[in-house]
Amino acid sequence: MEPPKAPSHVLIVGGSLSGLFTAVALLQRLPATTRVTILERSPSPLLHDQGAGIVAGGPVLEWCERFAGKKQDEMSVESRERLYLDKGGKVIDREGTRQQMTSWDLLYGLGREVLDGNGTGSERFKYAFGREVTGLSEEQGLVKIMWKSTMPEEGGKEGVEEGDFLVAADGPSSRLRSMLLVDESASRTYAGYVAFRGTVIETELSQDARAVFVEKFTFFHGDGIQILAYTIPGQDGTLEVGKRRVNWVWYWNVEDESQEYGDIMTDSDGGKHRFTLPTGGKMQQHVWERQKDRAKKNLPPQFAELVTKTEKPFVQAITDVKPPSKGTEVGRLLGGRGMILGDALAGFRPHTAASTAQAAFDVLKLDEVFAGDLGWAEYERQVLDFAHSWQARGVMLGTRSQFGHHPLANGSDESVSRKQLHMREK
Repeated sequence: MEPPKAPSHVLIVGGSLSGLFTAVALLQRLPATTRVTILERSPSPLLHDQGAGIVAGGPVLEWCERFAGKKQDEMSVESRERLYLDKGGKVIDREGTRQQMTSWDLLYGLGREVLDGNGTGSERFKYAFGREVTGLSEEQGLVKIMWKSTMPEEGGKEGVEEGDFLVAADGPSSRLRSMLLVDESASRTYAGYVAFRGTVIETELSQDARAVFVEKFTFFHGDGIQILAYTIPGQDGTLEVGKRRVNWVWYWNVEDESQEYGDIMTDSDGGKHRFTLPTGGKMQQHVWERQKDRAKKNLPPQFAELVTKTEKPFVQAITDVKPPSKGTEVGRLLGGRGMILGDALAGFRPHTAASTAQAAFDVLKLDEVFAGDLGWAEYERQVLDFAHSWQARGVMLGTRSQFGHHPLANGSDESVSRKQLHMREK
């Protein structure tokens, strides 16, 4: 199969993992004459601690090995089994499931290391921070991105970036998707609950807590409550035992536009946020004290300890972004000069542990297109099938977790099949 003509200048809108994965892959696949520019809205490099754990599914592991030369034991912590606790902290169910756990920071740092350390530097690759997209046009074979600076020192400076291939990787609130697919814009809807998140260094936990969290994937379910935890790399991606972190995610129901939601999404400086209260210890003290009290009342003692020992929690609202209809030419927009991938294509609920996997999967398939191994129509079929399947599964899992009844909720000792537990057909 003849590969597509290699673009001379690729514009990637969005500098998080989807955009970074894409840049790394295209710079390795395309000729040395191809340049890549990432336009990122954030005014500063995304090198600060994001504090987020990631379940490294197959596509993530494959991306790391194919493009960064890292095997799974070099970029993740193995979880050796799944545990389910009752409210008293007793293990009521276990599975011998092995999974690889990593972190946003490690993957981001790995991508930047590849880009900054392979000689591409300023000649082939540019990471432009503080560039908020305000417009888009395509004329005479060129894609033009209009932007406005978000850097305070630039005073609202405006500019234009030109290229001949555009990748929209600007996340679940994608502005580019709304411009490229007017009839199927990225409509982000709140699902009725939030996820409190945080990490604790493994050695700061008691022996009882380490016994159920270190190198394990551990859950507690109650009516309207789910909390989980697993071990991830430590600061700067270290895998050294004793310096790793235990990452936790606690789903909590809260009505949109309620006083509680407003409090949760207002930071300690008074800034108001719609979907994410970022890391960095910005949660209001009274909000965090209330949640710690709830942890002591509602969670197993090991989870309560994990939550209360967390110093810099953060929160994300759980939202849905439906993918475009199957058959949409998401890889051949702008007359074949534009495409959408990752969270901009579909926003999954985190119960799926598949958002980063989607970014990696889409990029792996894009690499196959430019290698001449996959046509655009088949690429679009595969990425949209992936998006539709996992987006629907996330809604199903979240609805049961927060508004239904989990088979192991409240320490139920009823006989539970693996099929029931994981809501799978087989």
